[in-house]
Amino acid sequence: MKKLLLIGIPILIVAGGIVFLKVKSSSKKQDQGPATVKVTRGTIVEKALAVGKIEPEHEISVKSKVSGIVEHLYADVGDKVRKGEPLIDVKPEPTPLEFAQSKRNLELAEVELEMAGKDLDRARELEEKGLLAQEAYDKVEQRYKEALLRKRLAEERLALLESGKIKIADRNIDTDIRAPIDGYVLERLVNVGDPVVPLTSYQAGTELMKLADMENLIFRGTVDEIDVGKLCEGMPVQIKIGALSDENMEGELLKIFPKSRKVENAIVFDVEISVYQKSGITLRSGYSANADIILKKKEDILMISERVLEFRNDSTFVKVPGAKEGESVEKAIETGLSDGINIEVVSGLEEDEEVLEKPEKEIK
Repeated sequence: MKKLLLIGIPILIVAGGIVFLKVKSSSKKQDQGPATVKVTRGTIVEKALAVGKIEPEHEISVKSKVSGIVEHLYADVGDKVRKGEPLIDVKPEPTPLEFAQSKRNLELAEVELEMAGKDLDRARELEEKGLLAQEAYDKVEQRYKEALLRKRLAEERLALLESGKIKIADRNIDTDIRAPIDGYVLERLVNVGDPVVPLTSYQAGTELMKLADMENLIFRGTVDEIDVGKLCEGMPVQIKIGALSDENMEGELLKIFPKSRKVENAIVFDVEISVYQKSGITLRSGYSANADIILKKKEDILMISERVLEFRNDSTFVKVPGAKEGESVEKAIETGLSDGINIEVVSGLEEDEEVLEKPEKEIK
């Protein structure tokens, strides 16, 4: 019997506490009265979300037009370079066949020049004796000049293969790879000693570096197919960058791609958005970001929390306090723009008017 009493007393105490708390909570709610929400004045913005990242508008892959070995690096990742500045020195490494062909082409050009010189000497003697027409002499002289040019070309090609540097008409020609634009080095894809395959009409060639002008950045991302029909170019955009949580960037919708694609079982459309740079903020290529494309915006309008609305037969209703305590009256209202949390009140309610909250559902 004592054991039963020892077990029963704590149970009774707990049960009594629960009942007491319920009664107290109920009485407190009755004292406070039903919860209400006021009609306020504010701004509602309808947005479409785009998810993507910050990228340079134009990113350039630097390649070589000659084969060889990377001998020297003049720039590295993060360096700012000017158009025409050297980036990489590629030392030519011709194959045995390429070297042999260039060497033999020079020898053939020398033989051809020697024969053309002899023909020119004979033609000059005949022309001085009046035994050769001027037109025939001019053709022999032209062949000699062409042979001389072919010999020079063969010499320059061989010199370029051997040393990578020549001078033509007071202009230095070398195998240094130079910056095609003003910008920053985003990536360096080779090291000293790496082989380089040239860019030709039948092969892509080795990527050496990637450059971009970091002054012109854009947001590239995707928008769900549900929202794409509401978009048009020129819409203002608010951009939130993950790495810069305290800063919001402004932008403008530049391009909506006409073709969709499937990403993780969702149909999305690609978009491009210009990013307006802010002084004192450094943006980096690849920053992940979300962009809110502003579809519609209304300021200084009456609005109310959307959770208090009831929808029936294409009509919208709210409940307002009645004349008597605890009484409620249903009221039809007209609504407008919504951001998913608040909704515009077009008619049916006045500013500061109170609307009853929906009763909380008890969890059984």
